[in-house]
Amino acid sequence: MKIGRWLIAGVVVAVVIWKADDIIGTDKQQSAAPPAATETASASASPSGSAGGTDTNEATESAEPSATSSPDADTPSSSDNAEPTGTAKPTPTPETSDDPSSSASEEPGESSDSDSLDALLKLNAPDKTIEVGKNGVAVVTNSESILVLVNKKRELSSTYAPDDLVKPDVEFSFSGDSPKQKMRKTAASALEKLFAGAKKDGITLKAVSGYRSYATQKSIFTRNADLKGEEVANRTSARPGQSEHQTGLAMDVSSASANYELEQKFGDTKEGKWLAAHCAEYGFIIRFLKGEEDVTGYSYEPWHVRYVGKEAAKQIMKQGVTLEAYLEAAANGATKA
Repeated sequence: MKIGRWLIAGVVVAVVIWKADDIIGTDKQQSAAPPAATETASASASPSGSAGGTDTNEATESAEPSATSSPDADTPSSSDNAEPTGTAKPTPTPETSDDPSSSASEEPGESSDSDSLDALLKLNAPDKTIEVGKNGVAVVTNSESILVLVNKKRELSSTYAPDDLVKPDVEFSFSGDSPKQKMRKTAASALEKLFAGAKKDGITLKAVSGYRSYATQKSIFTRNADLKGEEVANRTSARPGQSEHQTGLAMDVSSASANYELEQKFGDTKEGKWLAAHCAEYGFIIRFLKGEEDVTGYSYEPWHVRYVGKEAAKQIMKQGVTLEAYLEAAANGATKA
């Protein structure tokens, strides 16, 4: 009987212990859950909690906080992440840069001629474009330039001849072919436009004499010197090497009203007046001005036009100065439009 009671008592004790363990285990599980929930709640409620949160939550939460922590985080982080390439799209940039670039290419275009002229003037400064030989003759070193300055103090080489001479499509005062019908290509094209402009205004001009070689000029001067004397001849006729005609950039022009003669009376004709008023529009100047004989070395020649390019021509004619004075002023930085 005693043994049976002990067995029953043992079973009862075992059951009691098992129940107690079960109850205790459940309590442990329930008591462990609230702290975890509390940490999660505190992490989501407090930024400081996310910064110093658990390692398990830091990796997951750091994606959004990193977006909102950027300096540009005025907008929600969701919008930043929704189109991450949106802020890097190049589309807005070309659209805003198209207009400035187009205007930039146009505005310099308007001043590019002036800029080019300034550079050209520096390259053609009188004191930088001459070389004195052993014979004491000052020879120009920029024969090919449209701003070459040739006069009694600055000569062209006896061997110089332009390599781009052409015959302009204009009317001449004589028939047949002659070398003096030619000009350098750029000047010839400009002369064609000048004659066309004159015709449009009811003015009829004819070309008389353009290019002359060194040898031709020598022959002309010798003949004039024999007829008038060397000193008198040199007022209206250049010595060889000292003539602008050798450059291929000059043309003598006249009209029927002046009997196609190269006389000062041409300046008083309607054709001569038109030429003086409009030649600069086509890149030409009246090379030998009235009252500037001491500067140019030659008498007034209203018929002699010289190509220098539109920008320079407009400035020279507007200022009413000689090519000598203009180039000298430019070299001193005093040239104004």
